[in-house]
Amino acid sequence: MRASFSAPQTPSPPSTRTSPSPASTPNCEPRSRNASDSGHHGSPFVLTAKGFPEPGFRPRTTHLRKKTAFPCRPDFPKNTFTVADSKPDTGRYAARGVSATKGEVHAAVDKLDQGLFPGAFCKIVPDVLTGDPAKCNLIHADGSGTKSLIAYLHFRETGEAGIFRGIAQDSIVMNIDDLLCVGATGPILINSTVNRNARAFPGNALAELINGTEEFLATLREYGVNIVSGGGETADVGDVTDTVTVDSCAVAVMDRDKVITGENIVPGLSIIGISSAGQASYESFVNSGIGSNGLTSARHELLSPYYREKYPETYDKATPADLVYCGPYKLEDLLPDGDGMTVGQALLSPTRTYAPIVAKLLGDHRESVRGLVHCSGGGQGKCLRFGRNVHFIKNQLLPIPPVFKAIQHASQTPWKEMYQVFNMGHRLEVYCSPQDTDTLLEVIRSFGVEAAVVGRTEKSEQPDARNHLTIFHGEEMLTYSL
Repeated sequence: MRASFSAPQTPSPPSTRTSPSPASTPNCEPRSRNASDSGHHGSPFVLTAKGFPEPGFRPRTTHLRKKTAFPCRPDFPKNTFTVADSKPDTGRYAARGVSATKGEVHAAVDKLDQGLFPGAFCKIVPDVLTGDPAKCNLIHADGSGTKSLIAYLHFRETGEAGIFRGIAQDSIVMNIDDLLCVGATGPILINSTVNRNARAFPGNALAELINGTEEFLATLREYGVNIVSGGGETADVGDVTDTVTVDSCAVAVMDRDKVITGENIVPGLSIIGISSAGQASYESFVNSGIGSNGLTSARHELLSPYYREKYPETYDKATPADLVYCGPYKLEDLLPDGDGMTVGQALLSPTRTYAPIVAKLLGDHRESVRGLVHCSGGGQGKCLRFGRNVHFIKNQLLPIPPVFKAIQHASQTPWKEMYQVFNMGHRLEVYCSPQDTDTLLEVIRSFGVEAAVVGRTEKSEQPDARNHLTIFHGEEMLTYSL
């Protein structure tokens, strides 16, 4: 155990509070919290030998401010940015220079060779590594995105470098969980790249990233995922970044006849959503469900101007000032309805991997799994890129985790945009025949993860022959298409 981590302690229970609904909250000002209620003041993620945080973690702070309800900003210019005609790149996310749909990227890569299975979640190429005609190769690159900036804020505020272990997990999961969607559960070779400003991101933080990577991979192997590290690269590029970026690359070899392709997502299927929140049997902490997508919006919508003034190196100066750290919270504040979780803990919850679950599903019931979709970039609209002439209907979604409710309420972002940016409660979808749902749900739930049939697929009746998505949010019906 490193000196920067305190031993696990039993946190003081949060004070009893009544949190009125956002609609009925008359006062936007938070009440102060006494120091006696501050609970455990150790590392925000007290790590086990497996590299996961212990339950009940608390950040080390001088105070915690209790939020009795969702705060609001009376001066917020409502409807300044709206989502029109189901085009996601016209909202608050796009105003920060980020695209949920990556339209420009797809416009370029869609003209390139699509590989052996054009409808698959990842590009798949012939086995160029060994030349085996029965096998195929995959290579995938992704990273933790701007989530590393939140860890940087925490590190600069507290000096706790261990927070970056979770960022190592985020970067890895964003790669391997995409590979899962084509049925690749191993062997997988992972490589990591860290671009840092050495003045801002010192050696002790780098060591936590590297060690966090190795420990997380060891944990995956314990649960049947054949994955090993092939090393990595650390570049000191202060001219490129003021802080740190954390990326990974994964390589896999698999049998061609075991590939799961998006072409099998057709009308008449059930959609099982697997929760991104809660605590899986292979996790030792409660997860907020945030994942690693939409963190640019989450960070700015929730965190206060305090960070804008103190850490100008953490945002794009071209972003409109009213969209930079425009939220009501500090990292140590309690998340509304978060059962004692702080805003910092919610934003920094390491991205859940579904690898142990998918390995079990495919090991025992591969023939029942018609498709897998990782609801990462593009959120609940990710499914639109798979299948042909399909109408995706999601009318029984899992409950929205508190972190997403807090983001929406603080920012007044339209719900339509929220579903395009964030996973909103489930980050992996399993497509199967209706008669197979009970069997697959039993396997998934055996890992302690909430899952449910969240919708179905039908034939699209639209004249444009494109895929369409309908999400039922309360009394609203939200529609999307590419």
